[in-house]
This record gives sequence, C-alpha cells and structure tokens, in this order.
Amino acid sequence: MSRVCQLTGKKVMVGNNVSHSKTRTKRKFYPNLFTRKFYNEVTGEWVTLKVSASAIRNINKNGLDACIKEAKLKGYM
Repeated sequence: MSRVCQLTGKKVMVGNNVSHSKTRTKRKFYPNLFTRKFYNEVTGEWVTLKVSASAIRNINKNGLDACIKEAKLKGYM
C-alpha cells in the first residue's frame, strides 16, 4: 500500500535538503500516516483505513460516515 491518506489524499512531497553551504539535495516529506480501525455505525462493521493525523481529527469531529462520503466525492476512495 502506498503512502497516501485514504480520506484526505495527502501523499509524499518532494523538496530539498539545504546544507550550511546552501548545497541542495533532493529529499522526501512523508505524511503522518497511521493504520487505524474505525467502527462504522451505519453498516455495523469495522473499517481499516490508512489515514493521516488530520484525518483522524476530522473523523473525531465530523464522524466516519461524513468523512468517507466527502472522500468519495473528491475521488480519494
């Protein structure tokens, strides 16, 4: 499975390491991902998702069903 959040679509970004002498080399910025199980109250099943920390906060705030519906509209799921 790739390093992409299933709800927000966050993925690896590319940037530069900048040394003291200002030499630039490529590096990667990884999203803060976690594999978590969430209970879906509508279907009564446990759902395993690979989500970022911000997506976990969104689920706590808005609920799992609302977040999944929004992710499907944006095309992340």
